[in-house]
Amino acid sequence: MTSSFQAGVKACLPTVLGYLGIGFSAGIVGRAAGLSPLEIGLMSILIYAGAAQFIITSLLLLNSPFSAIILTTFIVNSRHLLMSMTLAPRVASRNRFDQFGIGALLTDESFAVAMNTSLKQQIDAKFMHGLNLTAYFSWIASTVLGALVGSWFPDPERFGLDFALTAMFIGLLYLQLESERSRVALNGILLVLVFLLLYISMRYLSPELAVLFATMVAASIGVVISRWKSA
Repeated sequence: MTSSFQAGVKACLPTVLGYLGIGFSAGIVGRAAGLSPLEIGLMSILIYAGAAQFIITSLLLLNSPFSAIILTTFIVNSRHLLMSMTLAPRVASRNRFDQFGIGALLTDESFAVAMNTSLKQQIDAKFMHGLNLTAYFSWIASTVLGALVGSWFPDPERFGLDFALTAMFIGLLYLQLESERSRVALNGILLVLVFLLLYISMRYLSPELAVLFATMVAASIGVVISRWKSA
């Protein structure tokens, strides 16, 4: 195991702790929706998207058609296009297989860790593989474990388990802001802009498209301001 791969594994360890809690919750919620441990495990292996898996189980409870489930999952996961394009220039690799592997296993959490690390040092494909694979296997294990004990928790909302994913995103946002203290004012302005854009766009778009639209506009403005200040 190379030092760069090991560095990726170590960088992922704090995320693993969060994944254990969120994946455990996802497994329990999946069982409450009537899915078997095998189905939950296959969902984690093939879909591997925490937010999408929570949404899928919710739609299954509502007896939604498969077309609606597939379309909603695609829209929710479309943000990965933005994350992959943002991260690609920061990874020192032009190998197509490496790029495919990194993009296929990239998550919100591994993206945040990779971006924070790239502010301090150069990251390469081996680092990303160590980061992504550690997160991937920990997610599968935690969701299956949650599914196996899911029958003990027939009402997940009673224990607040449905809030686990939101709590982790709040933690990731804090870490992102903490690592860029020199840009507190800019980040604050962009956050306010995102909230305003969300408030306005959700009147005309679906929540998923509104999030994507607000993120793209705010990110574009942030890039323009950063380049203008550094020029």
